[in-house]
Amino acid sequence: MKPEMTHRERVLAAINHQPTDRVPMDYWGVSEITDKLMARFGVRDMIGLSKALDLDKIMVVYAPLKPGRASMWNIETRSVPLPDGSGFYEEPVCFPIEAYETIDEIEANYEWPDTGMFDYSGVKEQCLLYREAGYAVECGYISLTYFYSMIRGIEQMLVDFASDEKIAEHILLRLNEFARAHTRRLLEASEGLADITQITDDLGSQQGLLMSEGMIERYIGKYYNENVAMARSFGVKVFHHDDGAVMELLPWIIKKGCDILNPIQWHLPGWDLVKMKREYGASLCFHGGIDNQYILPFQTPGDVRAEVRACIDALYSDKTGYILAPCHNIQAITPVENVLAMYEYAKEYGRNGC
Repeated sequence: MKPEMTHRERVLAAINHQPTDRVPMDYWGVSEITDKLMARFGVRDMIGLSKALDLDKIMVVYAPLKPGRASMWNIETRSVPLPDGSGFYEEPVCFPIEAYETIDEIEANYEWPDTGMFDYSGVKEQCLLYREAGYAVECGYISLTYFYSMIRGIEQMLVDFASDEKIAEHILLRLNEFARAHTRRLLEASEGLADITQITDDLGSQQGLLMSEGMIERYIGKYYNENVAMARSFGVKVFHHDDGAVMELLPWIIKKGCDILNPIQWHLPGWDLVKMKREYGASLCFHGGIDNQYILPFQTPGDVRAEVRACIDALYSDKTGYILAPCHNIQAITPVENVLAMYEYAKEYGRNGC
C-alpha cells in the first residue's frame, strides 16, 4: 500500500498533473468565519486549523509594511457592517488618483509604493515554518487591474482603457514596476522555499468579461509575458485568480503561461466544467469551484455535498489537476456546518468516489 501523501506533495502533484491519493483541499475565508472555525476546534492559527480539517492549505507568505506606513496604496477605508451583524468589510472611502486628469497631476500628487516600504527579513522564516509543517508555500502577488481599481476606481479604469491610452499605460507601467520588484524581493528572500506565486487579475463580471480579450492583451499582455518569465526563473508555479464569467478567456490565460486557475465560478454564464476539463485540463490545474455566493451560505449541507460531488466528478475525473476550495473567501454568514460538510464529504468522496 502506498504511503499517504503530505499536504504539499498532494498540492504539487495536482499542479503537475500527477495522480493524488485524494482530492487536495484548500481554504479561503474571511476573518469572521476563520475565527468561528478556530474556536470550534480550539486552535489559534492557520496551521492548527488546517491540521484540524486535514486541509492541504496553500500557505501565503508576506512581508509586512515597515512602521509609519498604514497602507501600501495610501487608501482611506471605513468599516461597513454586514446587514445581519455577522461581520464587517473594509471599503475604500475614496480612490487617491481618481480625480487627476493628467500624468503630471498624478506624479505631482501621489506617492507610489516601493520595496523600501517593506520588511523582507522574516520571509524565509515563514517559508520554513510552513514547509516544516508540510504545506506548500505561495509567495508574491501581482494583479495590475486590481491595483489600478484600488487607486483610481474600477469605473475610471475602464474609462481610461477606452479613451485615454496614455494615462492608462502610464499607471500600468508604474504599478508593474512596483509589483514586479516587490514579488522579486519576496521570491529572493524565500531562498528557493516558495512553490507558487500569484499573477492574477479580475477581468470578469457576473455575465462576461469586463473588456474584450483584445483590450486585455493590449494593456496587460506584455506584463504577463514579463512576470511569468520572472516566476519561471525562480522555479515557482503561477497561480491565476480571475473572478466571474471568464471561461472564454482560458486560451489566453494558458498562452500566457499560467499553471493554476481560480476560482471557477461555474454557475455563471459560459462555464462548462466537463468541457473545461476536456479542453484545458492538460494545461491548467483547477482550483476552487465550490460556490460561495449561494450554495455555501444559503443552502443545506446536502446541497453542499451535491456541489462537491459535481466538481469532483467533472474536474477530478482523472485523479489529478484539481484542488477543491470555495470559489473565493467563505463569507461570515456561512453556517459552520456547511463548511464542515464541504471538507468532510470532499475527503470521503474525493478518495472513494468518481
